[in-house]
Amino acid sequence: MRWAWEPPHQMVVESNVYQFMKKHDIHSYRELLNRSIQDPAWFWRAMDEELGLEWQHPYRKILETGDGWAWSRWFIGGKFNFTVSCLDKHVRAGHGSRFAFMWEGEEGVVGHWTYEDLYRWTLKAARFFRDLGVLPGDRVGLYLPMIPEIVPAFLALARIGAVLIPIFSGYGPQAIATRLNDAEARFLITADGFYRRGKMIPMKETADAALEEAPSVERCVVVLRTRRPIPWNPTRDVRWNDYVEGLEPEEYFLETEPETPFMLIYTSGTTGKPKGTVHVHAGFPIKSAQDIQQLFDLKPDDTLFWLTDMGWMMGPWEVAGTLLLGGTFFLYDGAPDYPTPDRLWQMVERHKISILGISPTLIRSLMQAGESWVDRHPMDSLRILGSTGEPWNPAPWQWTLEHVGKSRCPIINYSGGTEVSGGIMGCVPILPLKPCCFHGPVPGMNADVVDEDGEPVRGRTGELIVKGPWPGMTRGFWRDPDRYIQTYFGDWPNVWRHGDLVYIDEDDYWYILGRSDDTLKIAGKRVGPAELESALVSHPAVTEAAVIGVPDAVKGEVPVAFVMLNPDVEPREDLKTELVEQVTAQLGKSFRPREIHFVPDLPRTRNAKIMRRAIRSRYLNEPPGDLSSLENPEALSRIPTRGEPGIE
Repeated sequence: MRWAWEPPHQMVVESNVYQFMKKHDIHSYRELLNRSIQDPAWFWRAMDEELGLEWQHPYRKILETGDGWAWSRWFIGGKFNFTVSCLDKHVRAGHGSRFAFMWEGEEGVVGHWTYEDLYRWTLKAARFFRDLGVLPGDRVGLYLPMIPEIVPAFLALARIGAVLIPIFSGYGPQAIATRLNDAEARFLITADGFYRRGKMIPMKETADAALEEAPSVERCVVVLRTRRPIPWNPTRDVRWNDYVEGLEPEEYFLETEPETPFMLIYTSGTTGKPKGTVHVHAGFPIKSAQDIQQLFDLKPDDTLFWLTDMGWMMGPWEVAGTLLLGGTFFLYDGAPDYPTPDRLWQMVERHKISILGISPTLIRSLMQAGESWVDRHPMDSLRILGSTGEPWNPAPWQWTLEHVGKSRCPIINYSGGTEVSGGIMGCVPILPLKPCCFHGPVPGMNADVVDEDGEPVRGRTGELIVKGPWPGMTRGFWRDPDRYIQTYFGDWPNVWRHGDLVYIDEDDYWYILGRSDDTLKIAGKRVGPAELESALVSHPAVTEAAVIGVPDAVKGEVPVAFVMLNPDVEPREDLKTELVEQVTAQLGKSFRPREIHFVPDLPRTRNAKIMRRAIRSRYLNEPPGDLSSLENPEALSRIPTRGEPGIE
């Protein structure tokens, strides 16, 4: 078999996952997966030791599932505030001078903070929040760009027992207000603004508009990023900079239970209001750290950079997981291709990034600038690439391996979700890679792929499920337990249906073909949109594509494609014919697209997922459902409705 990438021997034997296996006399990765799901008490006790978690009081039992595993409780009897393991532990161990995180702003400003710096800053912030009146259990919106202050704010709120609500920095007032109202938040933290592509983007005015619709919010804390004049409500608004910087640190933390909530992250639903996933102190941080350590191989001398926003899961994941492991992370507040298309690669070299997380959409965008922009940067520090957010197409995956990773760095494909606290499926750096693949479930995740009757399938497409609990699973949706059960456990008893469409090949390599919500069923044949999209993107004229299924009286559904062309390609009817024939040639006549529409852009979320559901609703002229995570609404307005010509 010809592999796309094979791990060097030294990478294998020095990897965290290999050392863990060696310590526990485990001889293969498959054996590790099997043991981790057959004996979860052993595995999570071993991970507790491996991660060096610092308990304020030891637990007496790993897991209780008396109310059904949908409502599992972990580390029974213990006391655990995760920020102690992120900060205090490292400072006491003599690692206070190690960098905790680095930051760069789009305008070129750079900063570095050691563990001692961050520890003191977090203690100051915690004192500030307590003086402001934040109480244990209070919900606090965190509506900030990726600026340094977001880190001590995140940690300080968890440290004093509050529940933080990460809110995407690009949301409009209605999306912010919806989340604040659902959580009945008492406080909001925001900034005056931030910079994108050389322009100042206001935040305070957006926050003010949201607060007009969110009466539960009593105080608004404002961080000065741009230091421009902003509207001010003296009875409500407080400047972070006026208070936090002048405080003396106070050594305090609340001794929380393992099941004490510390975060609500909202994830969009297909219809209705967003879902508030509840995460606890001994859940999300532990799962994040486990995945970063075993899949992405982070060690204390590594620097991790995931291009994300704190409003999406990967922001808190990066911060909590890296700090718990004692490594370094990097934050960037700006556009990744400004002022030149190699800004991202410059930062990798400048800050000696060793683990870089990107999305397929970002790569497809950067590919348009040409290979020379990335090839001029050796990026010698880089040793691991990470990817999440959506399925790959083979060509961008291969381009990333060769040009970004210089054929030496594995692409650790990673997929799970906000409600998972990390990955259900992933790769490890000790096994060879095929393009776009996963090596299977993440250790500790009892995952499988099944047909419509819930029976395991191999060699054909099925539904991704999970058959047992893990610490990072959401503790339900905020004050909506019925919706939680219906969303994940409504199809088969005691089985979590995740909503991904997955294929397992003859070598037990796994592939995501798209969301099962997006699944096309054409004349009884189930196909993921990614398969058709890959066929379209393989044409040299095409930059990106989205495929939806629309009702058909004979076939049940037929595919309709929306295609973005390269900048130098003009839309034309004969090109549509070429694309239809290319899909037909690659996938067969059954999957021949009914229509091809050329569009200037595709609607997507901030973390680069194409919103096929929104495209389908627009095309069929149906109610759009929740669009609060849509980053570029103008793209949706350019999608034609059925019967209209494509908008060129």
